[in-house]
Amino acid sequence: MEYQILNTSTCLLVLLVFIPTGLGICPSSCKCSGNDRNVDCSGRNLTVLPQGLQDNLTYLNLSFNQFVDLDHQLTRFTNLRTLDISNNWLKNVPAHLPKSLWELYATNNNIKVLQKLDTAYQWNLRVLDVSRNMVERAVLINNTLSSLKFLNLSSNKLWTVPTNMPYNIETVDLSNNFLSQILPGTLVRLQHLTSLYLHNNKFSYIPDKAFDQLSQLQVITLYNNPWSCSDNQNIPYVLQWVQGTAARVVGAPCAEQPWASTAPAPAQPTALDSSPMIKGTKVGDREAPEPTKATKTHKQFKAKEVPPLATRSHPALFPGTDRPQLRSPAGPQEAAATRTILVQGSTEGNASLAPATGPSTTPMTLSITSGMPANYSKMPQSTSGTLRKEEATPSAPDARVPSRASRWQAGLLCLALLHAAAAAMD
Repeated sequence: MEYQILNTSTCLLVLLVFIPTGLGICPSSCKCSGNDRNVDCSGRNLTVLPQGLQDNLTYLNLSFNQFVDLDHQLTRFTNLRTLDISNNWLKNVPAHLPKSLWELYATNNNIKVLQKLDTAYQWNLRVLDVSRNMVERAVLINNTLSSLKFLNLSSNKLWTVPTNMPYNIETVDLSNNFLSQILPGTLVRLQHLTSLYLHNNKFSYIPDKAFDQLSQLQVITLYNNPWSCSDNQNIPYVLQWVQGTAARVVGAPCAEQPWASTAPAPAQPTALDSSPMIKGTKVGDREAPEPTKATKTHKQFKAKEVPPLATRSHPALFPGTDRPQLRSPAGPQEAAATRTILVQGSTEGNASLAPATGPSTTPMTLSITSGMPANYSKMPQSTSGTLRKEEATPSAPDARVPSRASRWQAGLLCLALLHAAAAAMD
C-alpha cells in the first residue's frame, strides 16, 4: 500500500514538472525560442492572433502584419516584457495591455491620439515608441509612467510639446513634427533628461526659461526650424542659452546670420568698378605726376587694345619671378613687370607711369577689375620697356637743324673771307 502511494506521488511530481513544457506549442506561422516564451510572428500577413500562444510569453513580435484592432486580446500575457506591434494598421494603442510590459514598439501605424488610459497603468514601462504615426495629441497623466526612460514621438503631427512627461525620463525624441510652442512648465520637471531632439519642426523661438531646468542635458538638436532671427523680443533667450549651456547643441539657431559675425568683411571690388586697385601701395602714393607724351601714347594704346570683359583678373606671384601672373579663363598670361605701376585717375581718367626708385621687398602688382584683353598674347612682354624706349628715342624731324657751334664756325668763316677779300683789294 505504501509502495503504491509512493509511486503515485512520484508520477504526479513528474507530471507537474514536465507537462507545462510538453504542452507548450509554437504556432506554425511563428518562430519560437526560450521554451516557446519568445515568439516571433512578424511578416506573416496576420489579421488575428495565431492559435497556440502560451500565456507566459515574455517576448512577442507581431510587426509587419495586417492587424487593425488588438484591443483586449493581449491582456492574458501577464509575463510579457516586450511587445512589438509596429508596421500594422492599428488606429490606437491596444487597450488593456498587460501591466508587466517593459518595452512597447508601435511605430508606423495609423494612431492619431495617444490616450491617457493607454499608459495610465504602465508603471513598469521603460521604452515607448509611437513614432511614424499620425498622432496629433499625446495625453499623459501626471505621476504615471514612473519607470519610463525613452519616449519616441517623432514623425507625427504634434503641434505642442506634450505636457506631464514622466520626471525620470532620459531621452525624448520629438523631431519631424509641427511643434511651434512649449507651454510654461512643460520641461521644468525633467531634471534627468540627457537627450532632447527637436529638429525638423516649426519653432520660431523658445519661450523664456523653457530650458533652464535641464541641468543634466547632454545633447539637443535644433536644426531645420524657421527661427525668427530678427525678433529682438523673443529670440534672444535661446541664443543666450546656446552660448551658456554645457550640452552639445546640433544646429544652433541663427548661426549663419550676417549680424552674427563680429568683424565686418572687407569690401571687394565689383566688376562695375572701372578704377584699378593697387596692392602694396599707400593712399598717398596714388597721386601721379602730369602725363607725359609716352603716357598719353600708352593710354591710347590701352584704349584700343584692352576691351572690357565681364570677368575679373587676380594677380598672383610665383616663386623665382618678379612678374605676376594674371589668372584668366583662357589660362595664365604674363603681365607687365612689377617695378612699373600703372595708376588711373578716377576723375580725369588720365594714366601715368611711376617708376620704382629702387629694389623693393614687396612686389607692386596691378589688379584691373575690367578683366584681361582678348589679344593679350600679342602685346609686348614689358609695357614699361616699350615706353622707356619710346621716351629715349625721339621722333625723327623732316629737316636737320644746325647747332649753335656750327653757326659760330660759319660766321667766323664768313668774316675771314671778307677780310681776305678786303686785303686783296688794297
